[in-house]
Amino acid sequence: MSKRRSTGIAIFILCIVGFFVYAYLLMLSEWSPIVLQLSMLMVVGGVLGVISWIGYTMATTNSSPSSITSDDE
Repeated sequence: MSKRRSTGIAIFILCIVGFFVYAYLLMLSEWSPIVLQLSMLMVVGGVLGVISWIGYTMATTNSSPSSITSDDE
């Protein structure tokens, strides 16, 4: 079996195990409120991080003449 295939199988199995651990922590443990809060914090932080990266890229990228569109056609 190739290294790429075994790595893919390992990622697949770890994701399934991770889902069941997350489901257990969220539904059946006493840590449920903190798990939910941390999950939402990561989601909101990720979305805001992507939006801030887009804003930073727009602010720091120089516009070139080839990127400016014209309506001459």
